[in-house]
Amino acid sequence: MAEIDLDGDGKSDVKIDIKTLIGIGMALFSIAGVYFTLLSQIQAISVSVLRMESELKMNSEFRIKWPRGEMGALPEDAEQNLRLIYLEKNTDKYFNEIDQLKLKVKELEECVK
Repeated sequence: MAEIDLDGDGKSDVKIDIKTLIGIGMALFSIAGVYFTLLSQIQAISVSVLRMESELKMNSEFRIKWPRGEMGALPEDAEQNLRLIYLEKNTDKYFNEIDQLKLKVKELEECVK
């Protein structure tokens, strides 16, 4: 049994069992462990939030600039654009030929009548 003299008069003011002192020490140690564990988890979460904010900002920038072509284009996109231009030129050519054929058909129909 531990006796504690608080006011210094030589008489023990508080009598505490050794088991109780050890229990109090273990409780304080456990509370400190939980505190530091929670503190480290809060810091890890704040780092994760900072990373997410940074990624969100970069994604927003990418989402806006990529369709405008401000961040470059893939080689496949350039090839596809060339193919589309080629097809557009050919379709104009084919429509002109169809119009000419229609005119010739009308001329032939007038000749047959």
